[in-house]
Amino acid sequence: MTVNQVTIIGGGLAGSEAAWQAAKQSVDVVLYEMRPARPTPAHQTSNLAEIVCSNSFKSDEVNTTPYMLKEELRRAGSLLLEIAHETRVPAGAALAIDREKFSAAVTDRLAAHPRIRIVREEVTEIPNGGAPVIIATGPLTSDALTQAVMKLTGNTQLYFFDAIAPVVEADSINYDTVFRAARYGKGGDDYLNCPFTRDQYEAFIDALLAAEKVPHKTFEGDAACYFESCLPIDVAVTRGRETLRFGPMKPVGLVDPKTGREPHAAVQLRQENLMADSYNLVGFQNSVKWGPQKELLRMIPGLEQAEFIKLGQVHRNTYINAPALLLNTMQMKDHPEIFFAGQISGVEGYVESIATGLVAGLHATELVKKRTPVPVPRESAIGSLTHYVANCEVRPYQPANITFALLPPLEEGDRRRLKRKSDRRAKQVEIGLAAFDRWLRELKIEN
Repeated sequence: MTVNQVTIIGGGLAGSEAAWQAAKQSVDVVLYEMRPARPTPAHQTSNLAEIVCSNSFKSDEVNTTPYMLKEELRRAGSLLLEIAHETRVPAGAALAIDREKFSAAVTDRLAAHPRIRIVREEVTEIPNGGAPVIIATGPLTSDALTQAVMKLTGNTQLYFFDAIAPVVEADSINYDTVFRAARYGKGGDDYLNCPFTRDQYEAFIDALLAAEKVPHKTFEGDAACYFESCLPIDVAVTRGRETLRFGPMKPVGLVDPKTGREPHAAVQLRQENLMADSYNLVGFQNSVKWGPQKELLRMIPGLEQAEFIKLGQVHRNTYINAPALLLNTMQMKDHPEIFFAGQISGVEGYVESIATGLVAGLHATELVKKRTPVPVPRESAIGSLTHYVANCEVRPYQPANITFALLPPLEEGDRRRLKRKSDRRAKQVEIGLAAFDRWLRELKIEN
């Protein structure tokens, strides 16, 4: 390893974006990805930036924090956001992608870059040669590298459980039962909706509560720590029979044209790819065993004869205790040449992972060029996200998506002047994007 290159371990979303950003700044990159030599429990291909849980990059509606985060990435010349737009599928106000086309395109673009060398082998020890290293191995870090990270950090491993939603074949859906609509009238008819009567909902809840679940492995302990925004439905329902009706099965704004009114509950199906030959059951991640799960899902109106390309499952996510270990440049406090990015750093969400990869790639480049990394401004979405990673005071540390709660509050004068919440949020977005643009100019980063 030379001091004039960046070594990146992990070819997921964060690692792929980090590689592109460093190479774009004329720095040589060695990108290690262990697949296909060593597979993971969740990935199905050897492509870089393969997405396994959902195909949604969340809302792209102006003046939301998911939009703000994506807009900052667009302004910074994010490769993965560019490809996401090239491979997008209809999803209302959300940016959703064709997963296979997306990962294939990322792989092709990185493989073709003259400054990026992709090495297909497992890394079991963290390189120690003085040059920047970015660890972006994601939630399914191999056991050997996990041990190396634990040795480096001096901390016991933290983990929580993440879940994958089922995917159904489009031609097995009963289109006489389902109807097209988006909640709150946003996005036209991009979603298919499976309507439940009260009796159907109650029967489904009874079956879900009784369904046999996949037990946790011994090392995982008895009490799983789930990310709250990605609860399996079989966990959510234990909090009350109505929980799903106010969550992924919320019928608000979905008017069934056959009845002229909202159903008692509804499961939404989102197009999975550009061919429209499969649909994702939105928010229906679960840990029910596969045999009983098929029976359960076929209780959903419109899916009585459904054939499933993928069934829901739960897997363990690995992440470090970032506030004790990292600066908001994503560098280790005690080893500033080592960076963490993506879900292993304790961010949750596809775009959040891309954002930390972009930051780590740019800051690692600064080290190669003998410059001191300049943190992303706190007012921006990316700056607020990295600030959370480095400074979260909640114990135990929990992964986070970007939300307005992470952004700094408005000054008192703006709060008094702007009476409506929507106006206050629009102002926060305006301030954040302006601060991010100034940072890009300071670092001379061009789109």
